[in-house]
Amino acid sequence: MKPGMDDQSVAQRVLDHMANGTTDLGDDVWREPVANYRSADRMKAELDQVLRRSPIPFCPSAALPEVGSYIAREAAGVPLVVVRGVDGKVRAFRNACRHRGMQVADGAGCARAFVCRYHGWTYNLEGRLRHIPHEGGFPGFDKEAHPLVPVTATERFGLVFVTQDEPALGGDPLDGLDKLIEPDQRLFATAERDFDVNWKIFLESFIEGYHIKSTHPDSFLPYGFDNLNVIDLFGRNSRVTYPFQRIKKLAKVPPQERRVEGLLTYVYHLFPNVLITVLSRHTNVVILEPLAVDRTRQFTYTLTNGGGDDPAAIAEAKRDAEFVGNTGALEDRAVVHAIQRGLASGANDAFTFGHFESAIVHFHRTLTAALSAT
Repeated sequence: MKPGMDDQSVAQRVLDHMANGTTDLGDDVWREPVANYRSADRMKAELDQVLRRSPIPFCPSAALPEVGSYIAREAAGVPLVVVRGVDGKVRAFRNACRHRGMQVADGAGCARAFVCRYHGWTYNLEGRLRHIPHEGGFPGFDKEAHPLVPVTATERFGLVFVTQDEPALGGDPLDGLDKLIEPDQRLFATAERDFDVNWKIFLESFIEGYHIKSTHPDSFLPYGFDNLNVIDLFGRNSRVTYPFQRIKKLAKVPPQERRVEGLLTYVYHLFPNVLITVLSRHTNVVILEPLAVDRTRQFTYTLTNGGGDDPAAIAEAKRDAEFVGNTGALEDRAVVHAIQRGLASGANDAFTFGHFESAIVHFHRTLTAALSAT
C-alpha cells in the first residue's frame, strides 16, 4: 500500500480535516474541452489507443467461481469471452468462431466446452478447436492452427484483468495497492444497464465530493460531510475517501487501533474506466463501457465485504446495496444526464475542474498523456 493510504493514516487525515475545517486540495486547475466529450474521433482514439491497450478489470474473480465459469460481453466494443479452465487458470478469447465468425458464447454461465450454434464447431476451455461436424468437408484444414484467438488475461487482487492489444501501456497498473477484493467476499448481484451519457461524464460523478451538499442533501449529506475528502493518487489511478459523521468516534481511539469499516466509503478509480466502491457492507465493481459519444453501458458486480457464505453478512450487504442504489445513485444519474443534455447548449467551450476535483484532474491529465504517447 502506498504510504498514507492505509486505514489508520486515512483516519488521521480525516480527523485533521475535521479539526481544521479543511479538505484535500489538488495543485492544478484543469480545463477539459467540451469537444472531447462530443467527438467521435476522440472516442475512437480512446478505444483504440487506451481502453484496448490497457489492462482493464473485466470482472471480479468471484464471478468465475468454478471450472467452466464464463462471462461473454463486449469490452471497448470488442466481443470477448473470459473463462476459468480445468487448470483453474482464467483465459480470455475474442468471441468469434474460426469458421464464419459466429460468437461462441453469450451472457454468463458454466460450460464444458464452447459450441458454435451456427455449425457446431466446438472449442475446449483452453480455446483449442476440438470438433468439426462432417470434418471431411474441410480437407486439409488444420484444427490446431485455428483456436479461439486469445487475449491477455491475468488475475490480481481478486480481479480479472484483460488486455486486448499489445503493447500495453507501460508500468504496473496497480502500483501502490496491496488489496482490492478479498477471498472471503461473495458475489451476490450483477447488473447491466445503458445510459445516454458519455462515459467520462459518468465516471467524473464518482470521484469528487464537492457535489455532496447540493446533489445529495437528504441522502448522503446527513451521514457525511460537505466537501471533506481524502484523495490519493497512485500511478494512473486514484482513490477518493468519503468519510461518515460517525468517524468522529475514532478521535478517542489510539491511532494504531483505529478501524474504518462502516465509517467511510472508498472509491477507487482504476484507469481508465473502472470504479471499485467500498461501502459500509458491500463493494461494487463498476465497469463503464463506451458505446457512443453519448451512450455508456454500465456493468456492476456487487459483493459482500467479507463473511464468506454467512447468510447474515449477505443479508446486510443486500440491505446496504439497496439503500445506496435507491438514493444517491439515482441522484447522480439525474445529474449526469442533465450534463449530457447541457453539452448541446453551446454554453461552455470547456469544463473547469478545480482544486477540490483533483482525482478528475488526474484522470484527464493521464488520459491526455496516454493519447499523446501513442
